[in-house]
Amino acid sequence: MKRTSVSDHARPAVKSRKISSDSQSPDGTRGATLRGRSADHAKRPLADNELVILTGLSGSGKLSALKAFEDLGYYSVDNLPIDLIPPFADLIRQSPETNRAALVVDVREGPQLDRFPGILRKVRQMISTRLLFLEASDSALLRRFSETRRPHPLGRINTIRRSVLSERKLLEPLRNIADVCLDTTNFNVHELRAHINGLFQPDTADKNLLISTISFGYKNGVPQEADLVFDVRFLPNPHFVPEFRPLTGRDAKVVRYIEKFPETKEFVQRVHDLLLFLLPHYVQEGKSYLSVAFGCTGGQHRSVMISEKMQKLLQAEGYHVKTIHRDMPR
Repeated sequence: MKRTSVSDHARPAVKSRKISSDSQSPDGTRGATLRGRSADHAKRPLADNELVILTGLSGSGKLSALKAFEDLGYYSVDNLPIDLIPPFADLIRQSPETNRAALVVDVREGPQLDRFPGILRKVRQMISTRLLFLEASDSALLRRFSETRRPHPLGRINTIRRSVLSERKLLEPLRNIADVCLDTTNFNVHELRAHINGLFQPDTADKNLLISTISFGYKNGVPQEADLVFDVRFLPNPHFVPEFRPLTGRDAKVVRYIEKFPETKEFVQRVHDLLLFLLPHYVQEGKSYLSVAFGCTGGQHRSVMISEKMQKLLQAEGYHVKTIHRDMPR
């Protein structure tokens, strides 16, 4: 087989061969490509053979997820016809060298997708199988299709919005039987890769928990994706200092103003200590993505400053952390 590089970073090459080509998916793949070798599933006993099936909404990042599995060493297949899944699973089960694989099944399968649940039950009798469902918010999917300028696989007649809604409905039965549902709305490619690594490479998962610190304004509501929410409206409000009003919690003057109050330092220390206690337990329970939200009145000063501060503290502990300022003026 032809040997190819699997990433931009230096790593051993893996075997790769093309199964079919021609059509290109909305995720940017051409045909069905077989790549890679194995890794362990998160928080599960080590299986001798394992198959991961990725499915989900077009534009949710299935190709990026597949490449993450490839880099973990899984044989990776995109757009394999569902009738070929059982013989492929049997091949993986019997192979002395390639005993783990990942493949994508999605709406491109058309009406045949109705038979997938039955095929999945059959495959699970042959080999340890996990179904991973990727999704994202409607607004995120519309933005991604707009940026890539790619048509939706459900056709060119309907608008992208209608196609997204139709696809979501069509894939609901698959979502209901998935082992893991992963919302990629706030993920970039690197964060998705880190999330996959945390789920399927448990030996390095202790610090692979991906954390988002989110600032928001209560006047616009609490973020739906938040796992933990802290109200920082008890801190003195820079909004009432005229020179700070047009600034944000990222400006040095505002940071110094908020930090000079003893309650700020005590709050930051207490939340930091709480998170350091909680994070290993979340990892132990299989969680690999955590959203920690900090809210003030408008989402401009206090919540922004605290989110930035917590990001730096957690990064210093070795965690992967990103900050999202939902309501901060641009």
